Amino acid sequence: MFAWFGLVSFCPHTKVAGFAQHLKDGRLMGSRCDACGRVSFPPRADCPDCRGAEFTFTEYGGAGTVVTYTRIAAAPAGFEGRTPFTIGVVDLDEGGRLLAWCGETLPEAGLQIGQRVQVVPRLFEDCEEIKVHYTLEAPGTTWAKV
Repeated sequence: MFAWFGLVSFCPHTKVAGFAQHLKDGRLMGSRCDACGRVSFPPRADCPDCRGAEFTFTEYGGAGTVVTYTRIAAAPAGFEGRTPFTIGVVDLDEGGRLLAWCGETLPEAGLQIGQRVQVVPRLFEDCEEIKVHYTLEAPGTTWAKV
């Protein structure tokens, strides 16, 4: 399944391949260690606490709090056509942290540290590979799920 993302690892297999299918189906998923219960986002194949190797996917609601944000004016290669843009780091309520772009329902000018937001997974539907990014939206924003 990770072949949809292009080259992401030189390892021939992964225990978290189901994560790709969940993203394609519009689900935001983390992992819960079967041994100690630690929840991780993004999903981890091995627990960083107890080193357990068995886990269960757990669905996230996407609610979280903005930790920090920045406005990018001089973008890295491949993103030049998208400048300027604002991205933020969010602590998810269920645990874990992610980086996301400002979305349609959350004006960049109104973004603040400590603000409550809804993280929404987005897929670029115009290509065969899965190209995923997350957007920061107003609390309560929903997205299409299977």
